Amino acid sequence: MVEQKWIALSNTTLGQLVATINTSVIIVALPPIFEGIGLNPLSPGSFSYLLWVIMSYMIVISVLLVTVGKLSDMFGRVRLFNLGFLIFTVASILLYLTPGRGDTGALEIIIFRIIQAVGGSFIMANSFAIISDNFNPNERGFAISINSVASVSGVSIGIVLGGILSVIYWRDVFLLSVPLGIFGTIWSYLKLKETSPRKKQRIDIAGNILFGSGLVIFLLGVTYGITPYRNSPMGWGNPLVILALAAGAIVLVVFVAWETKADHPMFNLKLFRTRGFSIGSFTGFISAMGMMGLLYMLTLLFQGVWLPLHGVPFSITPLWAGIYMLPMTVSMGLFGILAGRISDRYGQRMLTVIGLLISALSLLGLTLLSYNFSYIKMGILITIFGAGYGLFNSPNISAVMNSVPASDRGSASGMLNNMRNTGYVASMGVFFSILIAGLATSLPLHITSALNSVGATSLVSYLSNMPPTEAIFGAFLGINPAGAIISAIPHLPPSIPASTVSLLEGNTWFSGVLAPSFMRSLDTVFYVISAITIFGSIVSFFRNERKQSNVDDVEKNPDGSPSPK
Repeated sequence: MVEQKWIALSNTTLGQLVATINTSVIIVALPPIFEGIGLNPLSPGSFSYLLWVIMSYMIVISVLLVTVGKLSDMFGRVRLFNLGFLIFTVASILLYLTPGRGDTGALEIIIFRIIQAVGGSFIMANSFAIISDNFNPNERGFAISINSVASVSGVSIGIVLGGILSVIYWRDVFLLSVPLGIFGTIWSYLKLKETSPRKKQRIDIAGNILFGSGLVIFLLGVTYGITPYRNSPMGWGNPLVILALAAGAIVLVVFVAWETKADHPMFNLKLFRTRGFSIGSFTGFISAMGMMGLLYMLTLLFQGVWLPLHGVPFSITPLWAGIYMLPMTVSMGLFGILAGRISDRYGQRMLTVIGLLISALSLLGLTLLSYNFSYIKMGILITIFGAGYGLFNSPNISAVMNSVPASDRGSASGMLNNMRNTGYVASMGVFFSILIAGLATSLPLHITSALNSVGATSLVSYLSNMPPTEAIFGAFLGINPAGAIISAIPHLPPSIPASTVSLLEGNTWFSGVLAPSFMRSLDTVFYVISAITIFGSIVSFFRNERKQSNVDDVEKNPDGSPSPK
């Protein structure tokens, strides 16, 4: 008979994989999805739908993780994990069956993605805790490494699968999760056993409302900060964005004050007094922000510049971008598993320090590449980054889970995943803002010069005013934004020959124009990611070294009897 711990590991790993795949699977599939429901993703009215289809899943998961972790400590981690698989599967079926068209269809997809995120939060909040409940400390690092590899790999795998499935049929992007979800739901209900201790206390309604509303408001401000506002390429000057950021921060401060006085707090803030927990959570946020920022930037670099310049049609650049980033995913997995084994024997601190330093050095190496780089050099650098991230990630998670009492593992797992997912959302706001700011000053000049050089001066007024967000998201979606703008002009000036129009709408012209501005801004982004990664490495050095949990690892069943590993 298969031991319960291996059932727990395999089931939670499957859950983490499908939950994180859905973080990114939709990104590259948006053009066929919008075409399927009859919306142009680059039309001004569609931008908010585009943003929310991408971001709603990550925002909802970030908001719910801590609450779900606390509820799991109270009502059973396996019970809520199973419920999450069921909710996730039902939402995946609803997404596949999306009946609406146009704006209605887009709203339905957003709503069903939100429901899917609710299920995903139940899965992600409990995975690390369930593993910690079922594995002894000297095995926990390896077990968590397997689970964390699924978590970080799911993002890259989602891009590849989204590109493949969207070429076949746009609904298949959502169908992917249905059989996996059905299998995971049935398997978890039949085989996964509850081993976690229960905490008998009341639900902190006020704390949950304060935390959820504060985080939602703040992340809304971050999300809309990268959308154009009036004549500005970004929305950071929008009074509503400023209000959202300020109000969200104030509500979160009130939440902290409330939690220190609540009889039954939503989250045990005393855990942050433990250096292993506080440093692990903070560096988890920093590393997730850097990893997702790099993933976004590489996606744009491959799809908007490098692949089109190497003859790959815009329509399939999302698929090939995912394939070219696979070396990073593979190295994350291999070195994550290796680090899990090593950390079980020798501890976590130096692995986390060295891992983040290696990632930072690879990021500095990326700034030395030109836009027409040799893929061998790129492949080596992103493989090194993946190795560094793998060395950091699973030991960091293990260190966090080993630093808390068994009764708080659900809350700790929820908080750690919350920090990571908040880092994912923050990376989009911070790094896209840097990129957009750079493009806003230089891209119009490059477009004007390039149009004049091919005798298309009459198109300057149309193309030079292209918002940087349209250039970026066009590349992100595998669409030539210049071609989209030209095709929307009612009457092209007769002075422009058909060969010139064909050139502008083709694969290489826009990518060549975008490349110089994009690479300068991209180097700035890489410097910033490298700086915060080095800072995370320094912070990691000051964590306590713990090879064993600081609590008694002889767990108890809900009835109080021992539960041997």
